[in-house]
Amino acid sequence: MSLLGLLGVPGFREEVQHPAEGVHPRPAGEVRTALLGLNGPDVPWAVRDGAPEGADLLAEWRLSEPAVRHLFSQSQLNRALTIRMRFYPEEREVRAIEEQWEVIWYGDPPRMRTGHQASRGPGWSWSKKWTLERGPDGRRRWQESFRFSSADMKRPVREAVVAQGWTWRSLLSKGF
Repeated sequence: MSLLGLLGVPGFREEVQHPAEGVHPRPAGEVRTALLGLNGPDVPWAVRDGAPEGADLLAEWRLSEPAVRHLFSQSQLNRALTIRMRFYPEEREVRAIEEQWEVIWYGDPPRMRTGHQASRGPGWSWSKKWTLERGPDGRRRWQESFRFSSADMKRPVREAVVAQGWTWRSLLSKGF
């Protein structure tokens, strides 16, 4: 545990996940390949090269793509998440910095701009939207029409690292 965690600083939580016993660490190239293999047309986020941002890889929501942008703006989702990852092959560890920021939607067609609120470090955000509709029996009921959780991106990324025999360490500071 870090010094901030030991001192009990409010809101600080270090997140470390180790691989299961008996899982042999794979080379860094295979960890990278496993993370890039998470990309697909059915997920609203992507893992890409993070060199321009000073990281090895970057996982982020696909807010710039029209289909995903429409989904996010229609649901009025107001938070976005980016995970910057750096590999430490000597320790067989991926260190990650999670950054969340406020998103403001405006105009028609909807355009996005970042707001004034941002946070860094391990965290979790979620959003749900419910609509009132009639069920098969004719009675009114609440039906979930949209669900978002930052864990939908964070969990598969973290599990891909741990499955390769590496440790996942989510940090607070930008200088990893």
